[in-house]
This record gives sequence, C-alpha cells and structure tokens, in this order.
Amino acid sequence: MAKLILHKQTLANMNEICAWFASKTANMSYPIYSSYDIRDSGYKISNVDANIFPAGFNNICPTDKDSAPALVDKYLTKHYGAGIKNIMLVTEEHTNNAFYWENVHTIRKLIEATGRVVKVAIPRDLPEPLKLTSSAGNEVIVHSALKGGELLKSFTPDLIISNNDFSEAYEEWAPTMSEFPMNPPRELGWYQRKKSTYFKYYNQLASEFAEVAQIDPFLLRVETELFEHFDIGDENSRNALAEKVDQMLTRLREDYKKRGINQEPFVFVKNNAGTYGLAVIRVGSGEEVKAWSYKSRKKMKAAKGGRDVEEVIIQEGIPSIVEADGASAEPVIYMLGCELAGGFLRTHAEKSSTESLNSPGAVYKRLCVSDLAINTPGCPQENVYGWTAKLGLLAIAMEAQEMGAVFKGYTPVGCGKQ
Repeated sequence: MAKLILHKQTLANMNEICAWFASKTANMSYPIYSSYDIRDSGYKISNVDANIFPAGFNNICPTDKDSAPALVDKYLTKHYGAGIKNIMLVTEEHTNNAFYWENVHTIRKLIEATGRVVKVAIPRDLPEPLKLTSSAGNEVIVHSALKGGELLKSFTPDLIISNNDFSEAYEEWAPTMSEFPMNPPRELGWYQRKKSTYFKYYNQLASEFAEVAQIDPFLLRVETELFEHFDIGDENSRNALAEKVDQMLTRLREDYKKRGINQEPFVFVKNNAGTYGLAVIRVGSGEEVKAWSYKSRKKMKAAKGGRDVEEVIIQEGIPSIVEADGASAEPVIYMLGCELAGGFLRTHAEKSSTESLNSPGAVYKRLCVSDLAINTPGCPQENVYGWTAKLGLLAIAMEAQEMGAVFKGYTPVGCGKQ
C-alpha cells in the first residue's frame, strides 16, 4: 500500500523533510488559504486539484474550526505584522447560493475571532448593502467593493482577503484597489491561471520530496499533459485530442504492467482553467473522445462565467479506495498558510471510484486534521494526505513566482520559522 510506504518513509526521514520544506518556502510567497482534492488508489496518492480561493470552509470539521483562528492570526502577524486590523473580504457574486454564503460567514467568523474587523464586499456597484441569508440561517451583509461605494468612504482596509476566484478579470475594478494589499492576489485568478502550470510544479516537487523521503516518485505523481488550441466544435481538434489520450493510456498501461498494477488506465480531460468541477470528463480511450455526445460536447464547451474552453489537460485517472458510509470518497484538505487547517471527505453515492466526485449530489463527511496527526517527537507530524497538500502549497507558490503575482505588503517567512 502506497500510504503505508509513504507513512513509514516520511517518519523515517522527517527531519530532512521538514528542513527541505522550510528551505523551499523561505523566500516564497504563499496564500492565506488553499484547498486540495486528493485521490488515494492504494498504489499511489496524489493531489488532483488545487484551489487558491476555496469555498467550503463551512464543511470542515468543527474541531478544526475552533483551532483555525489561531492559524489565521499567526499567518497575518507573521507576514503582515500586528497592525493588520481592518479586513475587506471580497467574495463571489453568487447572491442566490446560500451554501456559498455559509462559507463566507465561516471565513468571516474565523477572522473576527482573531480580534480583527471584517467587512464583506463584492466588486460591483450596489445602491445599498445586500442582506443575504446563508444555508444555516446566518445573515451576511454584503457591501460594494467599488472605490466610490459607501463602505470605502468610511472603512479603510489594511488588507483585502479574496474569496472570489477571478474567473472574470475585473480589469476596471482592480487598478482602483492597487493601494491595498490583496491576498490571494487577483493575478492568481482563473482568468489567467493554468492547471498545467500547477501540475508541472506539483510533479517536480513530488519527485524532489521522493528523493528526500527515499521513495519511488510514482507514489505521489499524477501524469498530466497540456493540449492547446482545443476547439470542441472542430472534428480535427477532437481527433488530435483522441490521439493524445490514446498515447497517454498506452504509457500508463506499460508503467502499470511494469509495477504489477492491475488497474486498467483511464484519464480525465479537464478545462485548463476553472473550478467547480465544470468541463471535466472521464475517458477510457481516444474513441470515447471521438464519440462524445451532444451533452458531453456541451459540457466541454464552456466553463464558469460562460468562458469558452480553449485548452485542456489530459490527466491520469486515479481511482479512489477511500469510502464513507459505503460511498466513494476523496479527502479534501484545507490549509491556512502552510499549516493544515481542516478538511472533509467528499462523497457521492451515485459515482463510482473512478469518476469525478466534485459534481452535484456530493455529500461532505467528517475528516479532521486531528485524524491525520501523528504524535512523534521532533517536528509536527502529518500523515500522507497532509504532506500531499503541502506539496500542493509549494506548487502554488512556484506558480505565483512564474506568473509574477505580487503579494503587496507581504514579508516572506519560511514555514517552520516563527
């Protein structure tokens, strides 16, 4: 079992791993929060998606919610100093999504518990503040985040924390906010972020980690290939994609056979930019791509906000051996800065272990950081899922570096240092 090998080798090389992690983060900028979808097939454990502007904080374990404010305070003080008091939490415009607003309410309460003042706002004009009710019945007052709006006439944020994933660039609004530090920076938004860049760095880091932990990098990597100039309406584009799918499946089949793995390989074709599980299809052959139905083609045509899907990644499919109450499940790990902050098991009774579970009908089950803890001396220990998430955080920091994303007002401090 990959988990047992990784667990054993992580413990055996913990001092070296912690030193490696601290050195990698020493001069990097990493966001205030992030989340990671993790798949455990038994023969490998990998990160298959990373969100820099995560929703779903309302689903994390109650025990972890209690300890999260201390992590928020530690991150803000460490990177911005003790003077950060006024926070503007800029959110999505999903005014009808009561579950999203419970997430916003949770984030607001976590920050307020540190003694800071939080105002929730959206980047558009509002004649007057909105009063929204979350799925749990909590009220959220939403202001306009525009420079001429009533909120900014009387409230000066020391920091903008964004929970808007910037699938839309908000190019007119952004320059008016340039005097305020923003975390995560808008430049890490989906209007320009690419999954292919993230996985390039994730796999590179998985190989580095494997060398330190003295394991086979196969146990952590997820094979990912970029397919550019994708046009769902063009038969030639679909045929070229089908050929690339078959080539990856052949490589995976040979690799699995060499390692004695009986799993028949499959892949996911995913939009290279986007979230919410949109524009993601599982395929087992190139012929399946060529035979996509009208419904499948429609699914791959547009992403969040109606943007066309212009690039996709072909990614090794990792089946999940994790279950909760008899349903297929996958761990989702949340981080605050470089520390594990919480998580849950995403389950779906109508999906198999080889399908995407991030789709309508998903149910969230308890998974606490304390469930991952290993109490051995010398260094805070996290089990395999935790380290997979930490590799994801490093990959995001490297993405940010490549994209030139500026963390205004931020002081880089390595993880593990106070």
